[in-house]
Formats: sequence, C-alpha cells, structure tokens
Amino acid sequence: MKALTIGSAMIDIIAIIRNEDIERVAMSNASASFLLLEQGRKIDAESITIHVGGGGINTAVALRRLGHEAASLVKVGRDLNAEKVRECLTLEGVACDLIIPTDKAATGTAVMVSSHDRNASIFTSRGANTLLKPEEVAAVDFSPYDLVYVSSLSGNSADCFPLILDRAKAAGAFVAANPGIRQLTSRGGALLSSLAKLDLLTVNRTEAAGLTPSLAARFNLEAQPTVEMPAENCPPLLRLGLSFGGFDVSLPAFIAALRALGLPQVLVTDGGDGAYLGDGEGIHYCPSLRVKVAGTAGAGDAFSSTFAAFLASGAPPQKALRAASVNAASVVSYVDTQSGLMTCADLEAQLREIADILPTALFPWRKAV
Repeated sequence: MKALTIGSAMIDIIAIIRNEDIERVAMSNASASFLLLEQGRKIDAESITIHVGGGGINTAVALRRLGHEAASLVKVGRDLNAEKVRECLTLEGVACDLIIPTDKAATGTAVMVSSHDRNASIFTSRGANTLLKPEEVAAVDFSPYDLVYVSSLSGNSADCFPLILDRAKAAGAFVAANPGIRQLTSRGGALLSSLAKLDLLTVNRTEAAGLTPSLAARFNLEAQPTVEMPAENCPPLLRLGLSFGGFDVSLPAFIAALRALGLPQVLVTDGGDGAYLGDGEGIHYCPSLRVKVAGTAGAGDAFSSTFAAFLASGAPPQKALRAASVNAASVVSYVDTQSGLMTCADLEAQLREIADILPTALFPWRKAV
C-alpha cells in the first residue's frame, strides 16, 4: 500500500526532570494538572535530547515501519532543522520529494518538559507548519496513493483541509484525518461540512469535546441514537460522555451525529482508558495495553495512523484497534515520538501474544443510524 501523510514537521527538544525537582499540582474538581516552574531558578534535568517529530513525520515513519510505501507532505524552513527532518525520513525510507521549503519561517520546534507521570507540557513554535498554501496542495498528484492520512494542520495551513480531502477522495484513496483541537474549535463548521469525504475521523477525548458546540448547532443531540449499554463494567467514556463549554453529550450521540453527516467511521481515543470506534454496527471498544510510561508524546499519532493503515488494508476493526493499542503502548515506553514505533512483523508477533489481554467489545446501536 502507498500512503501519503500531510501535517507538521517538528524538532522536539525533550527535557526529563526528576519528580523531586519540580512540583506537580492537580485540581480537585477537574482533570487538569500542572507542573510548576520557579522563576529565576535553574533546574537540573535528568536528560535533554533532540528528536525529529511532528504529526506529518511521525505518521509517515509509523506507516513505513509497518511495511507501506510512504511519503510526507510537510513545510519546513531553509535551515539546519529542515535537514534533520530530511535525514530522518531518508533513514526510514520515507520519500522526501513533497517536502516544501520556505524562506518565510523556520522549521517548527517544540520544547517538552516531562516529569512525574511523564505527560509532558509542550511549548511549540509552529513556524513553517502554518504556511501550507492551497496552490501547493493542488500541485500534488494524489493518484498514486491508497491511503491519505491528514494529521493536525496549524494556522493558515488548516484552510487547505477541505481541498486536501477533495483531492484525495477524487483520487480514490482511503482518507483518514486526525485534526487538532485548535483546528476543531476554530474551523469546526468547515470540518463538519467536509466529513462526507472522509473514511475515518480520529479525535481524542479533548478534541471530541471541542467539536460538540459545532454539532449542537446542527443537531438535537439528545435525540440521537444510542447503544446497548452494559449493566456493569461500562467503559469510562461510554459511561461519562463529553463536556465542553456548557455542552454535554453522550458518546453514542456524538458518534451518531457525525455519521449522520456522511462519515462512515469515527475513532475516539481516551488515553489509558482505551479507544472507541463508531461504525454501522455500533461502538467497538478496546482497552489500552498497560505499560510503564516514559513519555506520552506521539502516542496519538501512532494509534491513529496504525489503525488507519490496518483498516485501509482490509483488516477487521477489532484487529485494527488491538494493533493500534499495541503500537501506541510501545511508543509511550520511550521519551520521543518515534523510537517505539514497531515493524509489522514485531507488531503481528505481539498481537498473537496479547490476544487474551486485549479483548474488544461491541455495543450495538439500539436503532439504525
């Protein structure tokens, strides 16, 4: 299978801080927690390392390691960091001919500060990632690609999203997208209008919640279909639903509303609490594989691109969910976004080993969607 990824290219600078050297504060009535940095103080780091990352690059590397031909459409500056991006892709065997250089901004950079539960705070300078133009998308030949995967698009680049979907769908590709929270909240209406051109939309819990106001403007969410709920051991997000800015919606209603707009499959990830796929049958649930977490950055890219690759290759949703969970678990075992990405052979071997500890469940629709 030939795959094209579109998104960001970043240089990640990752600082690991010992728990005793930085305070962590958790809110009593919210899920948020904070790392406190004291002004004017130097803090010793266990390590400071530099890696290539970004959604467009991470997903291209993931797909290449899974055995697919991959290319990445990203925009970078004319600087040393851009050369690091090219070196990374060349080493992995990812085609670099769609990398677009610009003099208008530097290659994107992120600084990650990680401690305690290793859920890093991330400072980003998106740079060239915000400058993708419609004419640059229009110049790309989408016809060779079986899978087009669109990760988060930053700034003005997000305006290219509808055109990317138009071009990819017209070329007959399986089209998957994983937009970021800023893209969803600032351009939610445009995204909803484009859903019929997608085969798969992937969002995490926060991103899904951010999309609810746009959905509420179009639908009576309380009137949407629901699923057969289990009497006990109900998965967390299925039980609790989504909440954002005064809007509360159940997970089945959220998925049903998106499907009513022509989207066949919706994948909602919930970190360590598993993932949910909504399709014509109902909602499939797969728990997360428990591992020691070294860093959470890149887990979403690994999960969503692995799932899209398996689904586009014809795998059943249950296997695609398990494969995505295994690859994401491998990624969070490392501090950076790519070291843990698995080859297809290693992933298939681990799938056989963990078949009994990653059971999937299906909660069927109560009425047709």
